[in-house]
Order: sequence, then C-alpha cells, then structure tokens
Amino acid sequence: MKSSPLIVAINGSPSASSRTRRVLEHVAAKLAAHPFDTRVIQVRDLPAASLLALDAADAGIAQALDLVTRASAVVVATPIYKASFSGLLKSFLDLLPKNGLGGKVVLPLATGGSIAHTLALDYALRPVLTALGAIQVLPGIYAAEQQVRWSEDGGLDLDADLRNRLREGTERLADSLPEPTLILPAAPPTLRLLKTAQAEHC
Repeated sequence: MKSSPLIVAINGSPSASSRTRRVLEHVAAKLAAHPFDTRVIQVRDLPAASLLALDAADAGIAQALDLVTRASAVVVATPIYKASFSGLLKSFLDLLPKNGLGGKVVLPLATGGSIAHTLALDYALRPVLTALGAIQVLPGIYAAEQQVRWSEDGGLDLDADLRNRLREGTERLADSLPEPTLILPAAPPTLRLLKTAQAEHC
C-alpha cells in the first residue's frame, strides 16, 4: 500500500459550469493519474453566509480548510474580473491563517475574456499566495476565452498551446512533490509477541 501526497485544487469561480472549472478539473484529473491523492474544493458550494462571515467553525468550511492544511500542494483557479481574481476566491483565502500555505507548492490558474488580463496572475494573485507562506508559486497558466471550448457532445476542447502549457505545469507540480511512499502493514500482534518472547530468551 502506498501513501500519496495530497493535492488540493481550489475552484474560485462563482459559476457552476465555467471555463475555470473545466480547466481546473482537467488539471486535477491529470494529477490524480500520477497518482496523487487529489481533492477538489468548489468554493461556490460552501455555505455562503459562513463564507462571507469568515466563519471557520462552520463544518463545511472547516473540512475544506483542513484539506488545505494537510495538502502538500495546492492548485488555485480563478476567473479574472477587472484585472483581479474573483471575490469568491478572496473570501476563501481570507479564511486561511497567516501561514495557511506554508510549506506548500502552489500552481495558479486563471481564465479570462482576453489575453490582456494575463498579468493579473502575477500582479494580483501571486502576491497573495506568497503572503500566505507558499514555499513555491509555480509560473501561472492563463487561458483566454477562445482557448477553452465545451460542448455536451464533444466535451472539453482545449487549444493546443493551452493544452501543452497545462501539461507542463502539471508535470512541474508533480516533479516538485515526493514520490508516493510504501506503507508496510503492521505485523500481527501474535507475531510481535512471539518476536519479543524470542528476544527475551536470547
């Protein structure tokens, strides 16, 4: 049995079926195939009143924060609005303690209407992730509207350039984490007692 590093993917989009969610779930699936223990937090599904009140004691929010605490790496995805990340994501990040991303590797993802908003990753989101103690913030990946297409029949269709950048970012994140470790099952109690008895008679 192997213990895999935990990776938490946080979707900060307020929309249930957004390009941000599609891209994030694509990345999460690639990471899970490595394999890593990969979990997705849909911030929009957390209790809205507790999220706005920064109520970390709420059961749903506490569970999400615990996942982030235990994670070795975090993927953060957001749509870009007016050259900044979503208010929904900010509300969740505000719930994290001062060093809430301490010791973690973070991969930022963003989607937006045009390539003009690319710099928002570096000027708006990266400083917040760094302030929360991330040990390493990997180069962010930005997806413009025309690079992400979805249809019920064809599923997710990514522009070739974006697909390559997501693959490279996923591999970079995977390479930054330790390999899954082998956990040996504990010896049966009777066997441990037998070994102890043998040692006492030596």
